[in-house]
Amino acid sequence: MTPVPLLDLGPQNRALEAELRAAFERVMSSNMFILGPEMDAFEKDCASALGVKHAIGVSSGTDALLLALMALGVGKGDEVLLPAFTFFATAGSVVRLGAEPVWCDVDPHTYNLDLADAARKIGPRCKAIMPVHLFGQSMDMSAATAFAKAHKLFVIEDAAQSMGARWQGKPTMAWGEFGATSFFPSKNLGGFGDSGLVTTSDDSLAERARILRVHGMQPKYYHKFVGANFRMDPLQAAMLRAKLPHLPSYNCARAGNANFYKSTLLGKPGIAENTAGASGGAKILLPKDFSGEGIWNQFTLRVLNGKRDALKAFLADRKIGSEVYYPLTLDRQECFRNSGRGTEGLGVSHRLSEEVLSIPIFPELTDIQRSTVADALAEFARS
Repeated sequence: MTPVPLLDLGPQNRALEAELRAAFERVMSSNMFILGPEMDAFEKDCASALGVKHAIGVSSGTDALLLALMALGVGKGDEVLLPAFTFFATAGSVVRLGAEPVWCDVDPHTYNLDLADAARKIGPRCKAIMPVHLFGQSMDMSAATAFAKAHKLFVIEDAAQSMGARWQGKPTMAWGEFGATSFFPSKNLGGFGDSGLVTTSDDSLAERARILRVHGMQPKYYHKFVGANFRMDPLQAAMLRAKLPHLPSYNCARAGNANFYKSTLLGKPGIAENTAGASGGAKILLPKDFSGEGIWNQFTLRVLNGKRDALKAFLADRKIGSEVYYPLTLDRQECFRNSGRGTEGLGVSHRLSEEVLSIPIFPELTDIQRSTVADALAEFARS
């Protein structure tokens, strides 16, 4: 039986070994290890790729969110609308600044923030909204930005899983006051450790973010604000710059794998697409890219009738990797027990945390590997 890991970074990085070694040697010989020309070049390339005026390299995706919130002045007494079903950093960055998350439910098909629930929960202290483009699929940013404008909210796009995705042709990270993404190794553009990026097309916000990135210092040793050390190091920048031109092909390969799963499995007993009214007697619901411009950071199933853990064990027995993103919604995390409001009306988020299971989708999946996964899913669904 062919083992299929959830993620294998080796093939992608080996294919670029010469370019990555050259980037490493270039930084080593330069003796410039903080900011400098490598960082400048990478930021310029990212800004061009994302259709924004400014791209600012930072130390992680989490710090990207934190820096964006700080630059907008979000702090004690403020509230931020965000989805309850997402990774910890979305809410963690808000709480670290003394602000309060307002937990919003998500759409059961896109997994993205439900604006109708946000409208029910918005209050006078709400200062920003943080849409999360979960699993690589953009939220409806036309609706999100219209909602924000109507309620005088800042928009911070959490695009940690969606660099390269678009909504109506416009890239994620280009819609709000700020966009934030991560280059954690498992991302579509994965680095060699932690790093991230903040984007904006507002000159004054970009200037403030760059100052806050270096302890609020401008000029040297004179501190306008209390910032932090949010810098990406030049080695990460140089190596990510070598991979950046390949991002479209990585995303295309992921889409090809997603299309294979769907063309192979849809119509099989017990399997349907995760659209309104489609469940019927299905055991497994396959994801749909509603925008048509997603990047498939994850291929996330919904496994119905309490069978999620059984499918995970079934796949593990066949040496197929899978993961639950995420087993506990943020409103139910112990550390947020006394934080935030809006815990009512989160039924979709709570149900998804019991149903979702992500399967291998990385670009270098072989034909044999993805067929192995599809065959296993079909077997489980008809049993």
